[in-house]
Amino acid sequence: MSKAEKTKQFIIEKTAALFNSKGYTRTSLSDISEATGLTKGSIYGNFENRDELAIAVYKFNSGLLGKNLLRSFGDEFPTLLDKLYAFVAFYRKNWHFVFSNGGCPIMNAATESDDTFPNLKKQVAISFENWKKTVSKIILKGQENGEFNAEINADEFSSLFIMLIEGGILLSKTTDDEKYLNLALDRVISIIDKEIKKNPS
Repeated sequence: MSKAEKTKQFIIEKTAALFNSKGYTRTSLSDISEATGLTKGSIYGNFENRDELAIAVYKFNSGLLGKNLLRSFGDEFPTLLDKLYAFVAFYRKNWHFVFSNGGCPIMNAATESDDTFPNLKKQVAISFENWKKTVSKIILKGQENGEFNAEINADEFSSLFIMLIEGGILLSKTTDDEKYLNLALDRVISIIDKEIKKNPS
């Protein structure tokens, strides 16, 4: 990386938690300067404006979440059913870390950017679509190899998982009570066991 690229990355990493917890539209240039120890002129020397930095930070935050989620689908989980269980377990094990860093970056940005930040909204839509495709691909593979019910719609179930999990995160974050997320995750497990998994007839 060049010196300029390293500086950009430094700014992104130093402000990642700040943007996610305070908000992509509410984080000021003064906040950014304080978090990085850099002058406003130095920050604007690396990013055209605050919105450009906010988009870069969102991509960083959502990218970290995506990389961690993809580990659930790694080779250490031998069957596709194991991979779906690991996907659910990721949220059960990591909710403390996610909440301490401001919550789910995708949900936070989705809520905040709906009417006020169209460029960020586009990035959030891409994140949700990629998430849906990743889970859907696992279900489709399971249908192809006979592990999962061939009659179900993979896209619909992957979308349902996202809705349940994000709703659980929202309620748990709002109330400071993990039971709502666990309730959502338990429902996802139930759907996997009763509707997705191909049970012996």
